[in-house]
Amino acid sequence: MADPRILVFAGSHRAGSINTRLAGIVVKELAMMDVPVTQISLADYPMPLYDGDLEAASGPPEAAKALHRLITEHQGVFIASPEYNAGMTGLLKNTIDWVSRIKTQPSPWKGRAYAIGAASGGNLGGYRGLLQLRQTLGLGLGATVIPEMTVVMRAGDAFAEHGGFKDEVMTNTMRTMLTRLVEEAARYVR
Repeated sequence: MADPRILVFAGSHRAGSINTRLAGIVVKELAMMDVPVTQISLADYPMPLYDGDLEAASGPPEAAKALHRLITEHQGVFIASPEYNAGMTGLLKNTIDWVSRIKTQPSPWKGRAYAIGAASGGNLGGYRGLLQLRQTLGLGLGATVIPEMTVVMRAGDAFAEHGGFKDEVMTNTMRTMLTRLVEEAARYVR
């Protein structure tokens, strides 16, 4: 059986984003596992705020269509999601909302596995935002979201110079999550 393809992105495109850094670590780990991986930035997929009137007048933006196609070309997706006010970022929510409006098949939500993670300077590591993201993906869109997550607390001190984590427990937690993501995504390889 062929290896699944995994798409990785962060719900932030801010310069110096710790969640973009987390996404980079995930890409590095997947590459070491010999899993085909693609990393993107949502900055390359600009979209206006979702507006039903705008959608009725001109349809979904081309960036949403391109992202829809890209997601459906992968069997697994990892999203590193910053936490804003106990929720996911507006950028990530808006991106999900626009992509969800494209009704062509295959679905970008069903028929693939999702994993989520967050890095935060606080003691909860972005956990509250991940709950909202899990609900949106799983309950709202019917996506398969694996139970394992990567939650990086006190992220200002969590990253090592070499690009990984200082804490071996954090590294092992992430590897467990990625192993499960790859196993679940492999079910969708055709």
